[in-house]
Amino acid sequence: MSAASLPQAPEDMDGRDKPDHDGQGVNRKTARAYTLTIWGIALGILIQAVATVVWALAIGNAQLFKDGVDWVYDVALYGIAAIVFGRDTRIERLAAVAIGAVMAVAGLHTLYDLWDKIVRPRPIEVWTLGFAAASAIVIAFLVVAVLWRFRREQNPVIKATWLSSRNDTISTTGFALVGLAARVAPVRWPEYLFDLVVAGICFQATWAIWRSLRRSANSEASQSGLRNKAQTDATGGL
Repeated sequence: MSAASLPQAPEDMDGRDKPDHDGQGVNRKTARAYTLTIWGIALGILIQAVATVVWALAIGNAQLFKDGVDWVYDVALYGIAAIVFGRDTRIERLAAVAIGAVMAVAGLHTLYDLWDKIVRPRPIEVWTLGFAAASAIVIAFLVVAVLWRFRREQNPVIKATWLSSRNDTISTTGFALVGLAARVAPVRWPEYLFDLVVAGICFQATWAIWRSLRRSANSEASQSGLRNKAQTDATGGL
């Protein structure tokens, strides 16, 4: 959702702007700042992705190209978060489906890349692989820095974004270093195992999202059935 599409703040009787709070107490100014921040993060990561892909194509490095394309999934996830923030439940569900699809595509892409590197083994290039790992760590800390101002917000979307980015500073650092070690190892099986783990995490996320949506749909269907039965019973008792 762009900043321009945010709802206008209502005016009080004296003509002054009155804070526009949603159900979780986020005023218009904070909502606007958060939305712009998320779009800024998405744009920054997109620039990083394009730069990495261009460099990879220039030097003909397939692994660096894969690392650059992987950033696109982060761009998509942050873009979805910005679009659905402040929207209704139906939009949030569609966003969840989109996120699940993004994660599934990421998993399939990882498996395809694994097959490609088995069929056509790639040379070990410490500098380019080190750049990919270092950039992942730096970006994780930069995201935390720009989201720091929202750390005390209680809105579920904002809170989830902040906590996720905070945890990513630790997990991304460890994950990037483990991935780098696996890729520069003298044998290839640690790298292949690492890729399988990454693909498994992506598919697990997709499954968890789908299961959550299914449970939510079943719960609403059950509640709707109870309401209909109550209305029928009430009508029959007249």
